[in-house]
Amino acid sequence: MLGTTTAPAAESARSTPSAPARTAHRDGCRGQGVDDSALIRYESDIVIDAPMSTVWKLQTDVERWPSRQPPVTGSERLDTGPLRRGSRFHWTTPVPATPTTPATTLGITSTVQEIRRGHCVLWRGPAVGEGLRIDEGIHLWTFTKVGGRVHVHTEGTWTGSQVEADVPTATAALGGGLETWLHDLKATAEARS
Repeated sequence: MLGTTTAPAAESARSTPSAPARTAHRDGCRGQGVDDSALIRYESDIVIDAPMSTVWKLQTDVERWPSRQPPVTGSERLDTGPLRRGSRFHWTTPVPATPTTPATTLGITSTVQEIRRGHCVLWRGPAVGEGLRIDEGIHLWTFTKVGGRVHVHTEGTWTGSQVEADVPTATAALGGGLETWLHDLKATAEARS
């Protein structure tokens, strides 16, 4: 997800100790994870003071993302039933201009690659806007109960010649988006608990 793009987000990715989290989440979701060869990558963690059921429902109820996450301006399921492997959804998010790309709205079509209820979800897909294309974005979310709270770990990677032309800016955009997502998820889940 693209979101607020700030240099501090990219700096945070470099300066926070991520090796323990990466090791702890190396198995990904049922053995699948982000693109290890991607030049653009970011990972982060947050602890949410809410029950797992609340956090999980908020994260996987993709059609309601716009009501709890301002950077998501639209979201629709492209199939029916519970979110499962193979489920597809289309969502949109505005992105600001960068030195190499115009301000635009990205349309993202994601396919769930793996899901384990209450533990993890992994989706991937392209993001396309006027003047901007991410050939493939992969997002991994893992959830671990810690007492009455939930530790959420996320990792994301992007590939594509356009975003790879400016890795620091793209990394800052990916990081800013994931940090915003985590904080919005935390605020909503804790408000409902």
